[in-house]
Amino acid sequence: MLKSKVGYSTHTDSKQAGIELAKMAVEGLEYKKLGLLFTSVRYDQKKVIEGVKEVVGDMPLIGCTSSGGIIVPDGIIASDHGFAGMLVLDDPDLKVGVAARQTAGDPRKTGREVALSALKAAGLDYAPTYYCMLASPIDKYEEEYYVKGIQDVIGDVPLFGGSAADNTIVGDWKIFDHTTMFNDGVAVAFFYTDKLIETTFTGAYEETNNVGIVTKVEDEHKLVEIDGEPALKKYAEWIGAKPEELMNANLLVASITRPLGVKEPLGDLIAIRHPMSGNKDYSMTLGNIVAKNTAVIQMKASIDDLITSAGKVLGEVANRLEKPGAYFLVHCGGRKVGIGDRMEEVYQEVKREAKDVPFIMTFTFGEYGYKDHTRNTCGGLMLSFTGFEQ
Repeated sequence: MLKSKVGYSTHTDSKQAGIELAKMAVEGLEYKKLGLLFTSVRYDQKKVIEGVKEVVGDMPLIGCTSSGGIIVPDGIIASDHGFAGMLVLDDPDLKVGVAARQTAGDPRKTGREVALSALKAAGLDYAPTYYCMLASPIDKYEEEYYVKGIQDVIGDVPLFGGSAADNTIVGDWKIFDHTTMFNDGVAVAFFYTDKLIETTFTGAYEETNNVGIVTKVEDEHKLVEIDGEPALKKYAEWIGAKPEELMNANLLVASITRPLGVKEPLGDLIAIRHPMSGNKDYSMTLGNIVAKNTAVIQMKASIDDLITSAGKVLGEVANRLEKPGAYFLVHCGGRKVGIGDRMEEVYQEVKREAKDVPFIMTFTFGEYGYKDHTRNTCGGLMLSFTGFEQ
């Protein structure tokens, strides 16, 4: 049977925080197979991991920095000097292979290398049942290429996870496993199990009738034209704003409740594309790749919708599992910014649906997942909520 437990700390000393959270997270567990660890950028992550390993020994770890806090069953964990938390999975029948690799030029090649390393760590030569990916959200937009490289090795295995994040989008994030740490790269955990792992991956936004064809793109992530018109002007028209009001990071904030979406061919999944910056040439820099001659849809949601969706999505995951044993919840940091001082309501939504099942929520700058046999994909402003069957 799979068991789990969560530990957390806001100790002023990074190593002591690691020791404190690890003791809490492993108490009473016997078959400790993986720790999902998330920390503040204000901590010394090496010291946190040093403290964790002092308690857990050689238990595999995978994790990254989280934007502004984490949420666990006891509430929102955050402080001015730092925070950290870990979800530990305990199951005698579960096999996990963990690996991390810093990017060295070609992200697809890096994806292949990290996949081969994870297979080796698991001691197996065949594809896992599921895999978790944590990666860097830097402006090279490597996340999609990590996924391609990993799938070059293991095929179309269901994915869940998200990116590292910091508090102010300046690149202070870190990604790590139990052996290495870096700013730019990817870490994976391959899961081998006969028990269900269920993911719901969604932005939980509503479609509007504002739809256009992408007619010009630069560098995969700069949306230059929609329907042959400057993209920022078209978007501003859709949302009833002036393009000059959406310059630079003003667009990032304005689009949290009104992002763009791209629909998978069968329509089962809409991957959200977060407009991040309005440019002087009236192009828009997006948070993920967009392709020429595809449609973009203007999506919408109220702040109330962003809050209640957390509970609804976790409820969907729970309903697909006979007996949930743990939840790993990836929540976009941009959504968190939009929700602002109402995050306590998000906690209440999640706590109600989780009941007594341990969970950890991290806040990311990119989210990964799939739905109903759609291909694995990356998005922004999304929820990637995963449940593990007991």
